[in-house]
Order: sequence, then C-alpha cells, then structure tokens
Amino acid sequence: MPELKQFAFNVAAVNEPHIACVLLLDVSGSMEGDPIANLNQGVRAFKNQSMLDELAKKRIDVALVTFSDTAQVIQDFTPLPETSSPSLEASGQTAMGAGLHLAMDLVEKRKGVYKEVGTPYYRPWIFMITDGEPTDDYVNAAARLKELEAGKKLMCWAVGVPGYNVDKLKGITQRVIELRDVDFVSIFEWLSNSMVSVSHSDIEDKVNFAELPDNSRIIPDSWRD
Repeated sequence: MPELKQFAFNVAAVNEPHIACVLLLDVSGSMEGDPIANLNQGVRAFKNQSMLDELAKKRIDVALVTFSDTAQVIQDFTPLPETSSPSLEASGQTAMGAGLHLAMDLVEKRKGVYKEVGTPYYRPWIFMITDGEPTDDYVNAAARLKELEAGKKLMCWAVGVPGYNVDKLKGITQRVIELRDVDFVSIFEWLSNSMVSVSHSDIEDKVNFAELPDNSRIIPDSWRD
C-alpha cells in the first residue's frame, strides 16, 4: 500500500457541514486516447457545475487519487473553489486495490480533521471510474471498504466503462454504474448534482439522487443505503 504522506489540510467555512468526495480515477494504459481526454474534461465539468451553487462551494471538499502501476494522491482534500483541474495521462497497469486503500486512508484522515476543528460532516464519498480490472491484490481493499460502508462510514460508487469487469466491481461495492461509452461529462454532471443535493440537506437526511444520464445504468438494477 502506498504511504500516505502528510499534507496541509484546508477547511473552509468551518461551521458549515462538509462533504468529502474522493475522485478515484483509473489512468492505466487502456485509458489512453479519447478516454483519458474525456476524463480530464469530466473532472473540469464536475468542478465548473458544482461551483454554480453558493452553498456547495462552502461545503464540498474534493480529493483526487489516480491508479495505474501504483496509486497516487494528485490532490489532497481541498475546498471546491480551490480544486485543481489536472491534465491526467494514461499508462501502466491497474492498481485498483492500492487506489482504494489510499482513498479510504484520505477519507479517514479527513474525518479526523473535521473532528479536530469541530466541523460537522456528511458521510464521505468515493467515486471511482475504471475501464479494466485490478492487476494488484484488491481483495483486502474490498473487504475494508465493505466494512466501512456497512458501518455507514462512507459511500462508494464504482463506474465501469467498456472493458471493465462487472463481477469484480460488484465484489467491491454494491453501487455500480455502467457507462456504455466514455462520455464522462454526463456522469460527472450527475455527481455534481448529487453532491449539491447532499450539501443542501441536513446531515441525517436521506437524499434522492438525480436520474442517471442516458448512457448509463445501475448494476444490477437498484442500490441500497
């Protein structure tokens, strides 16, 4: 598992409830070409659309983790307005297990920061996109994730695009979205709408998410809490 480095944590609007979201992105070699270009565009669309909402700007914190041969923190948790738009490049294998561990480490550390400064927070999200299957040992990461989800410590969505392994994604999380193409802008817009909806709710509220875009579907056909 990659070592989690120390970062300077930035919490804006400390008295507002915050939602932490990790964008966990597959940048393996199979994403080269249109997929990685569209993924960069999708990340930019997520920020741009979310920034249109004044409350979301105060409450959403974003981290960016990529995985290929290894997992890497591209951006630690940062208030939405300060989120960068990196130019991701594709190469290497698909170290999904390492990516999941790193994303969960960031979430746990961020929750500790919120508690330290007295900031209330919603259940954090991990939003993963992949077009392949793990090339590393992902079983322990999947078990850890299931335990955290069962304890309502976080929520994970796994988005699979052509080439992904549906059985392995279903073994990682119960919330699997299948995309029929690599138009990532639409699914990032869905993520933005969902984040904004959460940011406008009370912490214990059950939020009804927007309809998924036309190029996607839920696997198998529903989600549980």
